[in-house]
Amino acid sequence: MKGLKEYAQVVNARLEQIPESIPEGRYAIGEMPWLLSRSMRYSLSAGGKRLRPSMLLAAVDMLGGDAAFALDFACAVEMIHTYSLIHDDLPGMDNDTLRRGRPTNHVVFGEGQAILAGDGLLNCAFETMLRAASARPERVMDSLLAIREIATGAGVTGMIAGQVMDLYCEHNCVGDVEALEYIQHGKTACMFIYPLRAAAHLCGADEQTLRALTDYGRAYGLLFQATDDLLDVTGDAGAVGKMLGKDAESGKLTCISAYGIEGTRALVERLHRQARDALAGFGDRAGFFLDLVDAMVHRSM
Repeated sequence: MKGLKEYAQVVNARLEQIPESIPEGRYAIGEMPWLLSRSMRYSLSAGGKRLRPSMLLAAVDMLGGDAAFALDFACAVEMIHTYSLIHDDLPGMDNDTLRRGRPTNHVVFGEGQAILAGDGLLNCAFETMLRAASARPERVMDSLLAIREIATGAGVTGMIAGQVMDLYCEHNCVGDVEALEYIQHGKTACMFIYPLRAAAHLCGADEQTLRALTDYGRAYGLLFQATDDLLDVTGDAGAVGKMLGKDAESGKLTCISAYGIEGTRALVERLHRQARDALAGFGDRAGFFLDLVDAMVHRSM
């Protein structure tokens, strides 16, 4: 069974190749401007665990699918995630100056260029998936269903919806558990749920499998956010790689503000059980995902 580091290595190798396949220059029509290339690469190569694309590939392996075919879909998920981080760090949103231990994109390239780098990565993600789909016409329906899932997870009822309400609820929704659940489902869980659903479609999986992966993705995503909220008040800035304590300072609605530290720890335990239960039917084949959710409970970065 492959581990997270092995999947991440595969994803990183492919992520280095994709932008290189796009011609770049200064003024030539049909080429990507050098500045856009630099700013996109800056954030895309900033490291990270490559968690979301690795989970997509691990799900394909668990279901006996073609991981080589799924690789560009996985890389597209990471591009979308990276674009969301660039925009999330902007002064108009979280106003962070540090990401993964180094200056955020807008600090290095300016706000306007950072916005465009995020836009570039989002569009490049869909170009990448569509190229992969067109290269395998016999699998086009599976590909389109997968692309639709990823678009839904990143879109106006998914990640963007969660981000919108996250901004709206700053100082406005103190203790509103319903709003908190909506925000964290959208801005965090959806980018775990829908890539896993995409993997299921790439493997031609049945509805029962889709439901199981959906339930796991939801529990894991909410667990990820709950532990992130805990780290913001209990973590070490050097290990986490970003500024801590900003959630409370900015009046964000978080698990800590809604449930308190001990209540959030209880939530972590509950979501941990839900995630494990969701994949019980897969037995040993789900080892990657069970190890992943076990490790999340003890997350330190």
